[in-house]
Amino acid sequence: MKRREGFEKLEEEIAREKAAALGRAGERLDAALEEARALGEALDAEVDPERRRARLRAYEDARRRAEFARMMLLVQREAIGLRHHRVVDQQFPEPPRRS
Repeated sequence: MKRREGFEKLEEEIAREKAAALGRAGERLDAALEEARALGEALDAEVDPERRRARLRAYEDARRRAEFARMMLLVQREAIGLRHHRVVDQQFPEPPRRS
C-alpha cells in the first residue's frame, strides 16, 4: 500500500510541475507580447526617421523574442499531450511584421 501511495504522490507532483511549467511559459509569452506591443506603439508615434529605424529594430527584436516564447509554449503544450493550439493562436496572436 505504501508503494502505491508513494507512486500516486509522485504522479501528483509531476502533474503540478507540468502545470507550473506551462504557466511559466504562458507568462513569458505574455510578457514578450506586451513588450512588442509597447514598442509597436512607440514605433507608430515616432516621426524622426533615424529614431524610427532604431525603434523598428527594437520592435523586430521583441517580435522575435515573442515568437520564440510562443514556440516554447507550444513545446510545453505538446509535452503534456495538448496537440491542438487554436486556443494559443486566439489568446496570444503573433505580433505583425512592421516596416
